[in-house]
Amino acid sequence: MNIRNALAGALALALMATAAAQELPKKITIVVGFAAGGAADHAARVVAKRMGENLGATVVIDNRAGAGGNIAHQAVANAEPDGSVILLGSVGPLAIAPHMMKLGYDPKKDLAPLSMGMNFPNVLVVPPSLGVKTLTELIALAKKQPGVLNYGSTGAGSASHLAGELFNQRAGVDVVHIPYKGGAPAVTELLAGRLSMYFATMSTAGPHIASGKLVPLATTGLTRASFLPDLPAVAELLPGFTATNWYAFVAPGKTPAPILDRLNQELVKALKSPEVHDELTRAGLLPAPGTRDELARYVDAESKTWGKVIVDRKITAN
Repeated sequence: MNIRNALAGALALALMATAAAQELPKKITIVVGFAAGGAADHAARVVAKRMGENLGATVVIDNRAGAGGNIAHQAVANAEPDGSVILLGSVGPLAIAPHMMKLGYDPKKDLAPLSMGMNFPNVLVVPPSLGVKTLTELIALAKKQPGVLNYGSTGAGSASHLAGELFNQRAGVDVVHIPYKGGAPAVTELLAGRLSMYFATMSTAGPHIASGKLVPLATTGLTRASFLPDLPAVAELLPGFTATNWYAFVAPGKTPAPILDRLNQELVKALKSPEVHDELTRAGLLPAPGTRDELARYVDAESKTWGKVIVDRKITAN
Protein backbone atom coordinates (compact mmCIF):
# COMPACT_ATOMS: atom_id res chain seq x y z
CA MET A 1 0.00 0.00 0.00
CA ASN A 2 2.88 2.37 0.79
CA ILE A 3 4.30 1.84 -2.70
CA ARG A 4 0.88 2.41 -4.24
CA ASN A 5 0.37 5.57 -2.20
CA ALA A 6 3.80 6.82 -3.18
CA LEU A 7 3.13 6.15 -6.86
CA ALA A 8 -0.26 7.85 -6.64
CA GLY A 9 1.30 10.84 -4.94
CA ALA A 10 4.06 11.05 -7.51
CA LEU A 11 1.53 10.86 -10.33
CA ALA A 12 -0.57 13.63 -8.77
CA LEU A 13 2.50 15.84 -8.41
CA ALA A 14 3.49 15.13 -11.99
CA LEU A 15 0.04 16.08 -13.25
CA MET A 16 0.10 19.28 -11.20
CA ALA A 17 3.53 20.16 -12.56
CA THR A 18 2.34 19.53 -16.13
CA ALA A 19 -0.69 21.74 -15.63
CA ALA A 20 1.40 24.47 -14.01
CA ALA A 21 3.86 24.36 -16.90
CA GLN A 22 1.10 24.69 -19.50
CA GLU A 23 1.32 28.12 -21.06
CA LEU A 24 -1.90 30.07 -21.43
CA PRO A 25 -2.55 32.76 -24.04
CA LYS A 26 -1.49 36.30 -23.16
CA LYS A 27 -5.04 37.47 -23.81
CA ILE A 28 -8.02 35.57 -22.37
CA THR A 29 -11.64 36.53 -22.97
CA ILE A 30 -14.30 35.64 -20.42
CA VAL A 31 -17.68 35.59 -22.14
CA VAL A 32 -20.74 36.49 -20.05
CA GLY A 33 -24.25 35.65 -21.19
CA PHE A 34 -25.97 38.67 -19.68
CA ALA A 35 -25.97 42.44 -20.03
CA ALA A 36 -23.32 44.60 -18.39
CA GLY A 37 -24.20 45.81 -14.90
CA GLY A 38 -25.76 42.56 -13.68
CA ALA A 39 -24.46 40.03 -11.19
CA ALA A 40 -22.76 37.69 -13.67
CA ASP A 41 -20.99 40.64 -15.29
CA HIS A 42 -19.82 41.93 -11.91
CA ALA A 43 -18.57 38.50 -10.81
CA ALA A 44 -16.69 37.94 -14.06
CA ARG A 45 -14.97 41.32 -13.85
CA VAL A 46 -13.84 40.74 -10.27
CA VAL A 47 -12.32 37.37 -11.17
CA ALA A 48 -10.85 38.63 -14.46
CA LYS A 49 -8.95 41.41 -12.71
CA ARG A 50 -7.28 39.07 -10.22
CA MET A 51 -6.65 36.38 -12.83
CA GLY A 52 -5.00 38.88 -15.15
CA GLU A 53 -2.76 40.13 -12.36
CA ASN A 54 -1.77 36.59 -11.38
CA LEU A 55 -0.95 35.59 -14.95
CA GLY A 56 0.52 38.86 -16.15
CA ALA A 57 -1.98 38.60 -18.98
CA THR A 58 -4.88 40.61 -20.35
CA VAL A 59 -8.24 39.16 -19.27
CA VAL A 60 -11.25 40.91 -20.78
CA ILE A 61 -15.03 40.53 -20.57
CA ASP A 62 -17.28 40.00 -23.58
CA ASN A 63 -21.00 40.48 -22.81
CA ARG A 64 -23.19 38.48 -25.20
CA ALA A 65 -26.67 38.91 -23.78
CA GLY A 66 -29.80 37.24 -25.01
CA ALA A 67 -31.80 34.00 -24.97
CA GLY A 68 -31.25 33.49 -21.25
CA GLY A 69 -27.50 33.17 -21.75
CA ASN A 70 -27.74 30.59 -24.53
CA ILE A 71 -26.21 32.91 -27.15
CA ALA A 72 -23.02 33.18 -25.10
CA HIS A 73 -22.89 29.44 -24.42
CA GLN A 74 -23.30 28.70 -28.14
CA ALA A 75 -20.50 31.14 -28.98
CA VAL A 76 -18.05 29.54 -26.56
CA ALA A 77 -19.02 26.02 -27.63
CA ASN A 78 -17.88 27.06 -31.13
CA ALA A 79 -14.81 29.03 -30.01
CA GLU A 80 -11.20 28.06 -30.62
CA PRO A 81 -10.27 25.41 -27.98
CA ASP A 82 -6.91 26.94 -27.08
CA GLY A 83 -7.62 28.55 -23.70
CA SER A 84 -8.11 32.03 -25.16
CA VAL A 85 -11.89 32.01 -24.63
CA ILE A 86 -13.77 30.76 -21.58
CA LEU A 87 -17.27 31.35 -20.29
CA LEU A 88 -18.84 32.25 -16.98
CA GLY A 89 -21.77 29.92 -17.59
CA SER A 90 -24.96 29.74 -15.60
CA VAL A 91 -27.54 27.27 -14.34
CA GLY A 92 -30.03 28.16 -17.08
CA PRO A 93 -28.12 27.16 -20.22
CA LEU A 94 -26.11 24.43 -18.51
CA ALA A 95 -28.86 22.60 -16.60
CA ILE A 96 -32.30 24.00 -17.47
CA ALA A 97 -32.53 25.06 -21.12
CA PRO A 98 -31.62 21.61 -22.55
CA HIS A 99 -34.94 20.34 -21.12
CA MET A 100 -36.96 23.18 -22.62
CA MET A 101 -35.70 23.91 -26.10
CA LYS A 102 -33.58 22.70 -28.98
CA LEU A 103 -30.07 24.09 -28.58
CA GLY A 104 -27.29 24.39 -31.12
CA TYR A 105 -24.85 22.87 -28.64
CA ASP A 106 -24.72 20.05 -26.11
CA PRO A 107 -23.61 21.38 -22.69
CA LYS A 108 -22.05 18.03 -21.77
CA LYS A 109 -20.11 17.52 -25.00
CA ASP A 110 -19.44 20.98 -26.37
CA LEU A 111 -18.49 22.70 -23.11
CA ALA A 112 -15.83 21.46 -20.70
CA PRO A 113 -16.14 22.14 -16.94
CA LEU A 114 -13.41 24.24 -15.34
CA SER A 115 -14.57 25.23 -11.84
CA MET A 116 -17.69 26.29 -10.03
CA GLY A 117 -17.56 30.05 -9.68
CA MET A 118 -20.30 31.18 -7.29
CA ASN A 119 -23.31 29.45 -5.70
CA PHE A 120 -25.82 31.60 -3.85
CA PRO A 121 -29.50 32.22 -3.04
CA ASN A 122 -31.42 34.96 -4.82
CA VAL A 123 -33.63 37.49 -3.08
CA LEU A 124 -37.30 38.04 -3.94
CA VAL A 125 -37.89 41.78 -4.30
CA VAL A 126 -40.91 43.92 -5.15
CA PRO A 127 -41.38 47.66 -5.77
CA PRO A 128 -42.88 49.71 -2.92
CA SER A 129 -45.77 50.61 -5.24
CA LEU A 130 -47.02 47.01 -5.05
CA GLY A 131 -48.03 47.70 -1.46
CA VAL A 132 -46.79 44.45 0.11
CA LYS A 133 -44.15 44.08 2.80
CA THR A 134 -44.13 40.33 3.47
CA LEU A 135 -44.17 37.11 1.46
CA THR A 136 -47.54 36.24 2.98
CA GLU A 137 -49.01 39.50 1.70
CA LEU A 138 -47.56 38.89 -1.77
CA ILE A 139 -49.10 35.43 -2.01
CA ALA A 140 -52.46 36.75 -0.81
CA LEU A 141 -52.38 39.50 -3.46
CA ALA A 142 -51.41 37.03 -6.20
CA LYS A 143 -54.26 34.72 -5.24
CA LYS A 144 -56.67 37.63 -5.26
CA GLN A 145 -55.50 38.72 -8.73
CA PRO A 146 -54.58 35.59 -10.74
CA GLY A 147 -52.77 36.38 -14.00
CA VAL A 148 -52.46 40.08 -13.13
CA LEU A 149 -49.09 40.20 -11.33
CA ASN A 150 -45.91 39.46 -13.27
CA TYR A 151 -42.31 38.54 -12.52
CA GLY A 152 -39.13 39.22 -14.45
CA SER A 153 -36.31 36.88 -15.37
CA THR A 154 -32.97 36.96 -17.16
CA GLY A 155 -34.49 34.92 -19.98
CA ALA A 156 -36.47 31.78 -20.70
CA GLY A 157 -34.89 28.85 -18.92
CA SER A 158 -32.84 31.01 -16.55
CA ALA A 159 -32.58 30.50 -12.80
CA SER A 160 -34.93 33.41 -12.14
CA HIS A 161 -37.48 31.98 -14.59
CA LEU A 162 -37.52 28.57 -12.90
CA ALA A 163 -37.61 30.16 -9.45
CA GLY A 164 -40.77 32.00 -10.52
CA GLU A 165 -42.37 28.83 -11.87
CA LEU A 166 -41.49 26.95 -8.70
CA PHE A 167 -43.04 29.79 -6.70
CA ASN A 168 -46.23 29.57 -8.76
CA GLN A 169 -46.36 25.83 -8.15
CA ARG A 170 -45.67 25.86 -4.42
CA ALA A 171 -47.76 28.96 -3.60
CA GLY A 172 -50.67 27.98 -5.85
CA VAL A 173 -50.65 31.29 -7.71
CA ASP A 174 -50.51 32.49 -11.32
CA VAL A 175 -47.84 35.17 -11.73
CA VAL A 176 -46.96 35.85 -15.38
CA HIS A 177 -43.37 35.45 -16.63
CA ILE A 178 -41.65 38.37 -18.44
CA PRO A 179 -38.12 37.59 -19.79
CA TYR A 180 -35.29 40.14 -20.15
CA LYS A 181 -31.68 40.05 -21.36
CA GLY A 182 -30.18 40.27 -17.90
CA GLY A 183 -30.64 41.28 -14.29
CA ALA A 184 -29.90 44.96 -14.85
CA PRO A 185 -32.75 45.57 -17.36
CA ALA A 186 -35.13 43.48 -15.24
CA VAL A 187 -34.41 45.62 -12.20
CA THR A 188 -34.85 48.79 -14.27
CA GLU A 189 -38.36 47.62 -15.15
CA LEU A 190 -39.02 46.68 -11.53
CA LEU A 191 -37.94 50.11 -10.31
CA ALA A 192 -40.26 51.71 -12.86
CA GLY A 193 -43.16 49.69 -11.48
CA ARG A 194 -43.69 47.71 -14.69
CA LEU A 195 -42.83 44.44 -12.91
CA SER A 196 -44.48 43.08 -9.77
CA MET A 197 -41.62 40.93 -8.50
CA TYR A 198 -38.21 39.53 -9.38
CA PHE A 199 -35.92 36.85 -7.96
CA ALA A 200 -32.79 39.01 -8.08
CA THR A 201 -29.18 38.49 -7.19
CA MET A 202 -28.10 40.48 -4.16
CA SER A 203 -25.40 42.09 -6.30
CA THR A 204 -28.05 43.62 -8.57
CA ALA A 205 -30.75 44.40 -6.02
CA GLY A 206 -28.63 45.28 -2.97
CA PRO A 207 -28.14 49.02 -3.62
CA HIS A 208 -31.86 49.47 -4.33
CA ILE A 209 -32.79 47.56 -1.17
CA ALA A 210 -30.46 49.81 0.83
CA SER A 211 -32.02 52.95 -0.68
CA GLY A 212 -35.56 51.72 -0.07
CA LYS A 213 -36.41 51.62 -3.78
CA LEU A 214 -37.02 47.86 -3.60
CA VAL A 215 -38.61 45.81 -0.82
CA PRO A 216 -36.97 42.44 -0.05
CA LEU A 217 -39.43 39.72 0.98
CA ALA A 218 -37.43 36.48 1.17
CA THR A 219 -34.36 34.59 -0.03
CA THR A 220 -34.39 31.37 -2.05
CA GLY A 221 -32.13 28.97 -0.13
CA LEU A 222 -33.45 26.36 2.28
CA THR A 223 -32.21 28.50 5.16
CA ARG A 224 -31.70 32.23 5.68
CA ALA A 225 -28.91 33.91 3.72
CA SER A 226 -25.82 35.14 5.53
CA PHE A 227 -25.99 38.47 3.68
CA LEU A 228 -29.63 39.12 4.79
CA PRO A 229 -29.93 37.17 8.07
CA ASP A 230 -33.07 38.98 9.22
CA LEU A 231 -34.98 38.12 6.05
CA PRO A 232 -36.90 34.81 5.99
CA ALA A 233 -36.27 32.11 3.41
CA VAL A 234 -39.19 31.30 1.10
CA ALA A 235 -38.93 27.78 2.54
CA GLU A 236 -40.11 29.04 5.93
CA LEU A 237 -43.55 29.65 4.39
CA LEU A 238 -43.36 27.14 1.52
CA PRO A 239 -41.50 24.12 2.97
CA GLY A 240 -38.90 22.58 0.71
CA PHE A 241 -38.68 25.57 -1.66
CA THR A 242 -35.10 26.03 -2.83
CA ALA A 243 -33.84 27.75 -5.99
CA THR A 244 -30.20 28.69 -5.57
CA ASN A 245 -28.40 30.39 -8.41
CA TRP A 246 -24.92 29.56 -9.63
CA TYR A 247 -22.30 30.60 -12.16
CA ALA A 248 -19.62 28.19 -13.36
CA PHE A 249 -16.56 28.54 -15.57
CA VAL A 250 -16.45 26.34 -18.67
CA ALA A 251 -14.38 26.17 -21.84
CA PRO A 252 -14.89 24.89 -25.40
CA GLY A 253 -15.39 21.14 -25.25
CA LYS A 254 -12.37 20.19 -27.35
CA THR A 255 -9.88 22.15 -25.24
CA PRO A 256 -6.91 19.89 -24.37
CA ALA A 257 -6.83 18.56 -20.80
CA PRO A 258 -3.55 20.29 -19.82
CA ILE A 259 -5.07 23.68 -20.71
CA LEU A 260 -8.28 22.84 -18.81
CA ASP A 261 -6.23 21.86 -15.76
CA ARG A 262 -4.19 25.05 -15.88
CA LEU A 263 -7.30 27.20 -16.27
CA ASN A 264 -8.83 25.41 -13.27
CA GLN A 265 -5.74 26.18 -11.20
CA GLU A 266 -5.79 29.86 -12.13
CA LEU A 267 -9.54 30.27 -11.59
CA VAL A 268 -9.42 28.54 -8.19
CA LYS A 269 -6.42 30.68 -7.22
CA ALA A 270 -8.28 33.86 -8.18
CA LEU A 271 -11.52 32.82 -6.45
CA LYS A 272 -9.67 31.94 -3.25
CA SER A 273 -7.76 35.21 -3.05
CA PRO A 274 -8.99 37.22 -0.03
CA GLU A 275 -9.90 40.35 -2.01
CA VAL A 276 -11.95 38.43 -4.58
CA HIS A 277 -13.63 36.31 -1.91
CA ASP A 278 -14.54 39.37 0.15
CA GLU A 279 -15.80 41.46 -2.76
CA LEU A 280 -17.98 38.68 -4.14
CA THR A 281 -19.32 37.76 -0.70
CA ARG A 282 -20.28 41.38 0.01
CA ALA A 283 -22.32 41.27 -3.19
CA GLY A 284 -24.05 38.06 -2.11
CA LEU A 285 -22.18 36.06 -4.77
CA LEU A 286 -20.70 33.32 -2.62
CA PRO A 287 -17.48 31.91 -4.15
CA ALA A 288 -17.40 28.12 -4.53
CA PRO A 289 -14.21 27.10 -6.35
CA GLY A 290 -13.61 23.40 -6.89
CA THR A 291 -12.37 20.69 -9.22
CA ARG A 292 -13.47 20.03 -12.77
CA ASP A 293 -15.00 16.69 -11.76
CA GLU A 294 -16.94 18.29 -8.89
CA LEU A 295 -18.47 20.80 -11.30
CA ALA A 296 -19.42 18.08 -13.80
CA ARG A 297 -21.22 16.09 -11.09
CA TYR A 298 -23.01 19.18 -9.77
CA VAL A 299 -24.26 20.24 -13.20
CA ASP A 300 -25.57 16.72 -13.80
CA ALA A 301 -27.45 16.73 -10.47
CA GLU A 302 -28.95 20.17 -11.15
CA SER A 303 -30.01 19.07 -14.63
CA LYS A 304 -31.95 16.16 -13.17
CA THR A 305 -33.58 18.34 -10.49
CA TRP A 306 -34.75 21.11 -12.82
CA GLY A 307 -35.65 18.67 -15.58
CA LYS A 308 -38.25 17.17 -13.25
CA VAL A 309 -39.68 20.62 -12.39
CA ILE A 310 -39.95 21.44 -16.11
CA VAL A 311 -41.83 18.21 -16.84
CA ASP A 312 -44.10 18.55 -13.81
CA ARG A 313 -44.95 22.19 -14.62
CA LYS A 314 -45.06 21.63 -18.39
CA ILE A 315 -42.77 24.64 -18.80
CA THR A 316 -41.80 25.72 -22.31
CA ALA A 317 -39.52 28.39 -23.71
CA ASN A 318 -42.54 30.46 -24.81
